[in-house]
Amino acid sequence: MPEMLYFRDAEKVFKQKKISRDIHATLEYVEDVLYGSLHRGELLRQALDEMQWRENGNGELKILDDRRYMYKGVKRGVAIEGNFSSYEYILEGLLRLQIGFDKGKIETGVLMLTGLRSEKSAYGSSADLAKAEVEMLYPTISLPVAVAIFDLGQSMILDEGGDRNSVSVQANDN
Repeated sequence: MPEMLYFRDAEKVFKQKKISRDIHATLEYVEDVLYGSLHRGELLRQALDEMQWRENGNGELKILDDRRYMYKGVKRGVAIEGNFSSYEYILEGLLRLQIGFDKGKIETGVLMLTGLRSEKSAYGSSADLAKAEVEMLYPTISLPVAVAIFDLGQSMILDEGGDRNSVSVQANDN
């Protein structure tokens, strides 16, 4: 399960909306599906679709009307947003959630982030940094929000010799 951080009573909103279990099950499933994967975007969409966060045909995923900006998923007034390529997505992700909150499209959100950061970082753990940053962004970012910090392991990248688990077979020169 990813590490969960709650801000501005997001956990209370989840309980009121009776969606806490659904959020936790979804985040666990996303972690299972994405762990060690290389192409995470399509796998994330499929996982959220399977957990019924993307089945809205009525435009609920759209952040702004007449624009293509969309959340990763929305269910019962809760938006899921995220990026696993860079921790620095925290600012953009929070802004995207805040816009939907201010427009009355969502009541709260979940921001999924990678916990992977530079080993040279002097800012401590990703959780410590997220806590400090979300608090520093108040009042600009004021919605109730949960930040889920994922450890998705290293992607399995093929080296020049091919897959590490493969066997080389020589072709005959006949």
